[in-house]
Amino acid sequence: MKIPGKIAITTPVFFLILFLLNISSFKMTEQKIENPVNTEEHIKIAQLIVQTALRERKGYEYLRELCKIGPRLSGSETSLKAINWAYEKMKSLGFDSVWLQPVMVPHWKRGNVASCNIVGVNKKLSILALGGSIATSPEGITAELIEVKSFEELSDRKHEVKGKIVFYSRGLDQSQLNTFTAYGGAIKFRTQGAIEAAKYGASGVLIKSLTTKYDNNPHTGVMSYVDSIPKIPVAALGFLDAELLSQELKQNPHLKINLKLNCETLPDAKSFNVIGEIKGTEYPDEIILVGGHFDSWDVGDGAHDDGAGCMMTLEVLDLMKRLDIKLKRTLRCVLFINEENGTRGAIEYANYALTSPQIHFVVIEADRGAFTPIGFYAETDSTEILNKLQNWLPILENANIEWIRKGGSGVDIQKIKNARLRLGYVPDDQRYMDIHHSANDVFEEVHPREFELGAAAISIMAYLLSEEGL
Repeated sequence: MKIPGKIAITTPVFFLILFLLNISSFKMTEQKIENPVNTEEHIKIAQLIVQTALRERKGYEYLRELCKIGPRLSGSETSLKAINWAYEKMKSLGFDSVWLQPVMVPHWKRGNVASCNIVGVNKKLSILALGGSIATSPEGITAELIEVKSFEELSDRKHEVKGKIVFYSRGLDQSQLNTFTAYGGAIKFRTQGAIEAAKYGASGVLIKSLTTKYDNNPHTGVMSYVDSIPKIPVAALGFLDAELLSQELKQNPHLKINLKLNCETLPDAKSFNVIGEIKGTEYPDEIILVGGHFDSWDVGDGAHDDGAGCMMTLEVLDLMKRLDIKLKRTLRCVLFINEENGTRGAIEYANYALTSPQIHFVVIEADRGAFTPIGFYAETDSTEILNKLQNWLPILENANIEWIRKGGSGVDIQKIKNARLRLGYVPDDQRYMDIHHSANDVFEEVHPREFELGAAAISIMAYLLSEEGL
């Protein structure tokens, strides 16, 4: 037939077009059914995960057990006790595979001497040696102080430095909303302060603790040396004593202190990453990794940093077992050793991942404490992936997740270069630097609801990644 003003369509051609349209429609429908986002079903599972975590508090109790062992500095006896405890805990929970991955780690010991006295005044200052510091002589270092707030000021006054103890009084920028940003702006004085001061002949270094809390508990952390520059002892001052010392120096610019430390670095020690997994039902060679670093500094319990991250991610697997949720992809928990002063565990695991025939589909790290969940950082340049993750927010908000943004993931998982996606779990950060690397970091500072919401948030994210893919 012929329609005026239209293209003529013969009967055979008409049916051919109709057939092709039906095939095309079938393929589109088939593709859609192949990978649906079943929001209603996912929300039901998300709510079940949250309710179970909050009601049963299993992971929170695992953290209590872990913290009773004590702090877990790499190479220490307590770190090995904790590693054995975690290995046995994973086995008792019925994970499909549990194993230890050997790794050699640094072994630094604080010792039992850490004193800092203002000479001529009956005043002892609260200090902690920084991790990796050398000791002083038994009689200590007695010297004048030079107070600076930047490396530029130190360089400008380099002719005043020789023989003195450099006092970096910069601390955290308390005006910053994000405490990790504030920490990042001041950490160079802890990590590089000894190197810069020793260039000009300093005899030692004190730093103002990197904390948001106005107390007198000093905060430790790793510091660095280079072989081409003399090594000098370094310690952190409690916030209040750092403020006091600044005031005293205004009154007496020639004030002297005596600093004593007896820390030491021993030969590298054998340690282990702890790994457990539940096999996927459809794609067992595609790994969704969750984890945190198992070591901690040698003061407090290492509860928030990073016992909580480790136990939250361990509970991700435990929740799947308890709720009998069969994931398509393999869910693996890795407790990395030696993040605080070397990242040897992360390097060892990354080397394994690089040579493994398995695919590290997504890796997730929890190393920001166990406060209220707010989001995830996605380390990706793919707008498509970011949009897909953000489309899951109606499901994730059941565990209080408000956002997913482009950002850094975590120190340990960043070593896994062949991972398709790296995610960092983000709780509220306002109180984290109150406890970070100090004696304040104890189990009692962890709230069970905040902890369990974190475990649930990571569980839901892992579940969605397994079932929906990228």
